[in-house]
Amino acid sequence: MANHYLDHLFGLAGRTAVVVGGTGVLGGALAEGLAKAGAFVVVAGRGADRGTARVEAIRAAGGDGTFVSVDAVERDSVQALLAAALGAGGGVDILVNCAGVNSSLPYLDIPDDDFARVLDANLKSTHLGCQIFGGHMAAHGGGAILNIGSVSADKPLSKVFAYSAAKAAVVNYTKNVARELAPKGVRVNVLCPGFFPAEQNRKILSPERTATIMSQTPMNRFGSPEELLGAAILLCAPVAGSFITGAEVYVDGGFTGMRL
Repeated sequence: MANHYLDHLFGLAGRTAVVVGGTGVLGGALAEGLAKAGAFVVVAGRGADRGTARVEAIRAAGGDGTFVSVDAVERDSVQALLAAALGAGGGVDILVNCAGVNSSLPYLDIPDDDFARVLDANLKSTHLGCQIFGGHMAAHGGGAILNIGSVSADKPLSKVFAYSAAKAAVVNYTKNVARELAPKGVRVNVLCPGFFPAEQNRKILSPERTATIMSQTPMNRFGSPEELLGAAILLCAPVAGSFITGAEVYVDGGFTGMRL
């Protein structure tokens, strides 16, 4: 009885989910989690080897999915991803925008092209995904979009200036798109992870910086990618998340709750 009720609330069986950035650490964990909840998952990204390996892991765990190559900052490529997802899954019910890069250059040394690269990878990719997939969902009965923000959207962090600006914009953009698409049956939310060691932030996690982060994280540890799955599945689930849109959800061990 309990499992049936949980499946009713959170199950994604019969749904197709596209995870842009699914070849990365956090995006890959989200892809596997959505698959375990029953979705057919399209793992989208640039790294074919990593994408194929992620799909193999999904299938080994009893799920199903496929890999599609995409350049998330190019409109034609994202349009092609939508077409491929429709062909593979028969529809698109869920989009996760998890593409992103960082720059660890000192503020006064950040060149224009590097700043633009970070903004494009985090913000433009989110815009293209929301506009292209959101438009399709709006015309075909609705769906759910989950954008990935960051604790740096709430609290300014040193060494990640362009990234923080982009993620703050993603949070604002999410709320605007949620308002725009709600009448069309499309829910749009943003999940903001705390400190989850991944490719884009390992280079700036020196022992000194790690100690500072821990001093401001009440749970006194880094997060594990799997700890994002509960919130992500809730926000994507058509039943449990049915009245949630425009929400900004932090999974950060208490970091954003600290005010020194």
